[in-house]
Amino acid sequence: MSEQDGDFAFRSDSNMGRWHEMTYGGVTSFLRRRYSRDLSGVNVAVTGIPYDCAVTYRPGCRLGPRAIRAASVQLAELKAFPFGFDPFDMLSVVDYGDCALDPHHPGSIAEAIEAHADQILEQGTKLLSLGGDHFVSYPLLKAHAKHHGPLTLIQFDAHCDTWEDDGSRLDHGTMFARGVSEGIVDAASSTQVGIRTHNDADVGIKKLTAPWVHRHGVDAALDVLRSRAGDRPVYISFDIDCLDPAFAPGTGTPVAGGLASWQALELMRGLEGLNLVGMDLVEVAPAYDHAEITAIAAATIAHDWLCLVARGHESQGATT
Repeated sequence: MSEQDGDFAFRSDSNMGRWHEMTYGGVTSFLRRRYSRDLSGVNVAVTGIPYDCAVTYRPGCRLGPRAIRAASVQLAELKAFPFGFDPFDMLSVVDYGDCALDPHHPGSIAEAIEAHADQILEQGTKLLSLGGDHFVSYPLLKAHAKHHGPLTLIQFDAHCDTWEDDGSRLDHGTMFARGVSEGIVDAASSTQVGIRTHNDADVGIKKLTAPWVHRHGVDAALDVLRSRAGDRPVYISFDIDCLDPAFAPGTGTPVAGGLASWQALELMRGLEGLNLVGMDLVEVAPAYDHAEITAIAAATIAHDWLCLVARGHESQGATT
C-alpha cells in the first residue's frame, strides 16, 4: 500500500489527479474530489444545494446531493468512458461542499443560493451544482448571468417549468418563465429536451419533446441544440425526471415516456465544443430510488459534463 491511498477528499494536498480508493469505503465527495473552499487555480467547484421546499408533489430531493456523491464512486476508478482520459489530469476540481440554507426563513433561500454561487464564480471558477429541487436553478442562473450576460439554456426535463409566475413565488415549475422575463435566459437560443407535459404558455424556448426525440433520434436533436446555441454561453439544467421512470424512479414528479439513460448520455456527450459555462443537476430524491438507479444516472451525467469541460480546457491549451 502507498501513502497515497484512500480518502483523497481530505488527505490530499492537491486538486489534480487522484489516488486509489476502495469503492466501498472512504469519504464520498463527488468523484472523490478534495473538499476545499480555497479556489486558487480551481477550474470547477462542485457544490450541493440541498433544498426541496418548492416541490409540487413528492419531497426528498434535499438528500439528492448526498446520494449523487455516494453514487459517483465507481466513476472515480477508471479513465472516463468514452473519452479515454482522466479529466483530473486536465482540470483542477474540488468539492466545495453544500450551500448553507435556513429553510425556516423561506425568503432567504434564493438570496443565499445566489450569494453562494457568486462567491465561486467571482473567482473565475466554473460551477457544477447538485440539487435539490429545480427552483434552485433560478438563483444559479441569476449568478451566472452576472458574469456571462443572457444565457442559452439547455434544459433536460419532463416539464417545461414555464407556468405562470408572480415574480416572487418559490416554485420548481415557474422559474424559467421568470428567467426569460428578467432577461437572464435568452429564449431565442434556448432549447428544452424531453418535455412530455402540456403547457398553454409559450415563452419562446424551443421544445424537443420526448416523443420527438424518440422518433427523430439523438443526432437530429443535437443538430437543433448546437445550431441554436452557437457560440453563446450555455448553461445546462438537467432535471433527472427527463429520464423515463424506468431509468430514474427516484424523483419527485415522474412522468412516463421519457428518455432512456443512453439517450441522455449521448445528448450530453454531443454538446462537446459548446461554450459551457455552468450546470445544475436536480430533483434526485433517493427515498424513491431503487438500487441507486437514479443517483448513478445523475452522477454519470454530471461526470460527463466535467469531461466536456476538460476537453474544452485541453483544446484551448490552458494550464492550471
